[in-house]
Amino acid sequence: MSFQAYLDNIELKTGKKPREFIEIARSLGLTDPQTKAGDILAWLKADFDLGRGHGMAIVHIIKHGEEISEKHVGSTGTHKDPSSKLNLEGRKE
Repeated sequence: MSFQAYLDNIELKTGKKPREFIEIARSLGLTDPQTKAGDILAWLKADFDLGRGHGMAIVHIIKHGEEISEKHVGSTGTHKDPSSKLNLEGRKE
């Protein structure tokens, strides 16, 4: 599953767009660079029932924004994506 597909599935499950997760995290004080992934994962599990895999996708966008590693772009691996920029504005229908 591509990184973008993780974010799209999270939106389907929660009704929240990726950018909304960043804003909620900011309001909760979870965007500080010193915040541990485990703290963010605990919040996502408690409030949205997200497991570790999907939660780590949200952790990534909270900590790194829309950029993903070029190693996944155009690859044939499990997490291949067409671009190094993720769409944080929500699913394209």
